[in-house]
Amino acid sequence: MTSPSGSMPSEAKAFLDQHPQIEAFDIVLTDANGIGRGKIVRRHELMSIYEGGRHMPISILGLDITGEDVHETGLIWDSGDGDLRAWPIPGTLTPLFGTKPPRGQVLMAMYHLDGAPMTSDPRLALARQVEALAKKGLHPAGAFELEFFLLSNERDAEGKVQPARAVLDGRKSGKTEVYSVDHLHGMEPLFSDIYAAAKQQGVPTETVISEYAPGQYELTLNYRKDVMRAADDLILLKRIVRAQARRHGVTACFMAKPIEKYAGSGMHFHVSLLNGKGRNVFTETDGETRSLPLLQGLGGLIQTMAESMLVFAPHANSWRRFVSQSYAPVAPTWGVNNRSVALRVPAGDAKSRRIEHRPSGVDANPYLVAATVLAGIVKGLDEGLDPGPETTGNGYEAVETRTTMPVDWRAAIEAAKASSFLKGALGEDLHRTFVAIKQSEYLRVARTVSELDYHLYLHEV
Repeated sequence: MTSPSGSMPSEAKAFLDQHPQIEAFDIVLTDANGIGRGKIVRRHELMSIYEGGRHMPISILGLDITGEDVHETGLIWDSGDGDLRAWPIPGTLTPLFGTKPPRGQVLMAMYHLDGAPMTSDPRLALARQVEALAKKGLHPAGAFELEFFLLSNERDAEGKVQPARAVLDGRKSGKTEVYSVDHLHGMEPLFSDIYAAAKQQGVPTETVISEYAPGQYELTLNYRKDVMRAADDLILLKRIVRAQARRHGVTACFMAKPIEKYAGSGMHFHVSLLNGKGRNVFTETDGETRSLPLLQGLGGLIQTMAESMLVFAPHANSWRRFVSQSYAPVAPTWGVNNRSVALRVPAGDAKSRRIEHRPSGVDANPYLVAATVLAGIVKGLDEGLDPGPETTGNGYEAVETRTTMPVDWRAAIEAAKASSFLKGALGEDLHRTFVAIKQSEYLRVARTVSELDYHLYLHEV
């Protein structure tokens, strides 16, 4: 059977010939929450996966954050939880770094048994947006930034998470240490392994910085002309960071707001559009201050931001990140060279002009984020939308003069559920699946009696 994903048995054969020591493979399918689901298969099974795909239950795409079935997705008993067929994503078959015994890994995408795309697969939702742009003669390029915390495996005296000690010498720091190069040296053994693993997997990882909180870091990725690969890069890099942190005795944390008194972690998405000749259409021409496609793209993103926030902030914890003057945007604003806005146009060479989309937390699914952002840009281009005046200076002061985002998770769920735009951006099936999962998770959180309940009410009511 011909692979609908474009994978070829020759890729697997060449890999097996080149890596005779690898005994097993992680086959990884990304669900709506961005979690890798799948199996570990033995070496002798790999060729059959490339020749005929691998059966996996449809319910794997209808799970909540804990791996529980969400029946309201329609992907569990409504379908009899039948098998579909997962196929390898070309170019993602790589060795894993530091595993004993040696293992490999390949990303997968889900298709129906007849080869038709499974419309609740997040990666295929992004593929649909890329295809829609291709019909307009446009090709999205981009890259993600990955912010995260490195935490100790031990809690503090109050039972809360705490920043990890330096893996080099065990030194502990409670300082912010933003942009401190010396502070990075304490984590050098870990980051060296992260870079080695990324190189082995073909993930173009670049700069590392110490971010704006104790234990917080950022890794950047090289800009890709293929936005599908850019999203794959982010998925792979998170897996690399988590695995290498574990090997070094610390925890990589991708919660949007793990420590309440410090800044949260974002997943900024840089995006531009290339025409058929490879020219960036966001680049201004002679006499222009800003190109019309750039402004219209910004207009589409601003108009659709409120109803899309569930994609950018998908969890209860996500909403704790949005605090004024915290480098997380709190209103649908845009500006040039301004980190207080939601949509930043970075300074630099006009040929590399792009939009930096800043609302998403690091806990968001990059496939869904990219699909939603591209759909917003297309809406702006198709309808000639005006982004309104540029925000200069402190963007947090612009909150009262602009249409605001949902104030909490529940409001975001309701906005997403009612959104015809988001239904088009994700596709009806994935929209239904994603909203159902979020509604189920919301009810679980809302009905949980927490320590905060006891603190507030036990002796007071």
